[in-house]
Amino acid sequence: MRRARKRLAQIASSTLLVTVAATLPASAGESPKPLTSPTRAAALAHQLGDDRTGGVYYKDGRLVVAVTDQAAAQTVRDAGGTAKLVTRSASELASIHRKLDQLGNIPNTTWGAEANTNQVSVEIFDGVPAAGRARIEKVAAAHPGAIRINRVDSKLKFKATDLRGANGMISNGWLCSAGFNTKNSSGTIYTLTAGHCVAGTGNIWYMDYNSAKIGTQTAYNFGTGTGGFCDGVTRGCDWATIKADGPDINPLGTVRFGAGDYREVDNSRYPAEGESIARIGVRSKDTTGNVTKTSVTVNIGGKTMYSMMETNNCALGGDSGGPALHGKTALGLLSGGSDETVCNSTSSGTYRNYFTKVQTVLNERGLHIY
Repeated sequence: MRRARKRLAQIASSTLLVTVAATLPASAGESPKPLTSPTRAAALAHQLGDDRTGGVYYKDGRLVVAVTDQAAAQTVRDAGGTAKLVTRSASELASIHRKLDQLGNIPNTTWGAEANTNQVSVEIFDGVPAAGRARIEKVAAAHPGAIRINRVDSKLKFKATDLRGANGMISNGWLCSAGFNTKNSSGTIYTLTAGHCVAGTGNIWYMDYNSAKIGTQTAYNFGTGTGGFCDGVTRGCDWATIKADGPDINPLGTVRFGAGDYREVDNSRYPAEGESIARIGVRSKDTTGNVTKTSVTVNIGGKTMYSMMETNNCALGGDSGGPALHGKTALGLLSGGSDETVCNSTSSGTYRNYFTKVQTVLNERGLHIY
């Protein structure tokens, strides 16, 4: 990184040398070309130096160069720019900024120089410790008028990652899809997926595209055979619950379709034979189809799963756990099925894929769609 920065600095310096030439005064008797390029304005400020300028900013659609003396102001006007006389130079503002930096980490605060006010602006968000604010105010008192402290009625936080049905998730190296976000009677949020993705509890799930932590798998079931038990009526056969309490996760009551289409899901029920459904997963994206049977016993991979929903949608590896729905109604969580290698939005007909019924899992775990 350091080598890259040095090279970038060299390139930037070369650019400034080239652009400074464009800021030289016009010949006598000619009106200077208006200064409209931020690059040219920055080059002019660089030419004058940080001790004679206070920065560049826009005002009323025009570029303004802050300067500390009349000679610098004339140079700006000769280059077609608008000059504003200020009391503090960019060097002084940078020095004050560094003094604030020396305070270290004070939670929920920001500071930075503003060319338009010729001040260092400090913003105090909710949750700032009283001792930290006192340290900032001490620096401000040592530089009268140079530091402006603003109060912001909000907290600082990293932008949360929205968690929707069909988002890709990873745990222990396995990729699966989120099914639906649900809540219990206390308001705790659980994300549903397939139990076969990672059998067991205590494993942690992460978003596949940015590794944001989703939460810990709290419960699961995966058929009969070497482990687990289900009857398909009161106990689901291939499901898992993930407590979605990661610090940077924002679970939503929607499903992610392709092309940035997000659709609300606000209820659940048992499926009806012949009804049309949409099935979405991280690998195959959106596919459409129909429910072909509502209660099927599936023997697969040494497991037996009862009362599964069968559809003629296409699905791929990695789609496991993803949602099947009709409109805004949650119906199923993908388990497995016929071996497909390619899917598209109209992939239906000869495929057979099987789903745990969402309503069974919700009833068993005391959850509801939201």
